[in-house]
Amino acid sequence: MSDSNLETENVADAASTVAVLGLGAMGLPMATRLAGAFTVRGFDINEDRRQEAEGHGVSTFGSAREAATGADAVLLAVRNEEQLLESLFGETGVAGVLPEGCVIILTSTVGGSAIPAVAERLAGSGVGLVDAPLSGGPIRAGEGDLLIVVGADPEVLARARPVLDRLSSTLIIVGDTPGDGQALKTVNQLLCGIHIAAAAEALALAAALGLDQAKALEALGAGAAASFMLANRGPRMIEEHEGDEAAVLSRLDIFVKDMGIVGRAARTAGLPAPLAASAEQVYLLAQAQGLGMKDDSAVIRMLTPRP
Repeated sequence: MSDSNLETENVADAASTVAVLGLGAMGLPMATRLAGAFTVRGFDINEDRRQEAEGHGVSTFGSAREAATGADAVLLAVRNEEQLLESLFGETGVAGVLPEGCVIILTSTVGGSAIPAVAERLAGSGVGLVDAPLSGGPIRAGEGDLLIVVGADPEVLARARPVLDRLSSTLIIVGDTPGDGQALKTVNQLLCGIHIAAAAEALALAAALGLDQAKALEALGAGAAASFMLANRGPRMIEEHEGDEAAVLSRLDIFVKDMGIVGRAARTAGLPAPLAASAEQVYLLAQAQGLGMKDDSAVIRMLTPRP
């Protein structure tokens, strides 16, 4: 089932106060977007990010617990499964301060292995979990134009729905169980990771054959070889190939993490995934060369030397 984003006058009725934990590349634009319709409380370990959020209508706090106390919904923008568990149940975790009826919205790609146990543990305290990994990047996050795939109990989802509608242009309910969203996002990342690596290989080959990369990109984008990742990453890959530093819009080490999730999921399912495995090795090689914090378009450097 797919639903379009609907702006309504009473968007904040179900969840009037939202805590956003993690004000990074995705968390900050999401918090800013939500601040247009909700009371938003934020936390990040980076003080600069907190100060920036303050300038966008977000009230920030010195700890995650302070930010989450009394919230109707808590949006988590964490890096991986370890951060998820620590942010909820660690020494400074927020699970113990959440009111009954609160809903946690997990927006990160962390893999599905721990999600059912997390949902069960939270449910024991009357807190719901909406498994809602998203795709679209920081610009689209700030515009409410994200793709969000959801696995959640329908009653819990209903409480989180106004927040999700505010952030998404496409909201797809994958299933009624937390973990279903992570499963579909894993499939999504398999394709994204392969497509980025393939785009880099194609543009590297174009250069090696003496072609103008910009003209090659234009031609490829107009035909059957077109893909979102080719069109989106292609210009930044050309920058990297020419020796410039592309703006960091999506860090390369994110795909090291995500392709690792893809590989583990495929092995658990007993499914061969040779293309995903090859792409993962390219990202691992790039990370080993010190490119992990660069834009993922820098993966082209593994295939062609820079001037």
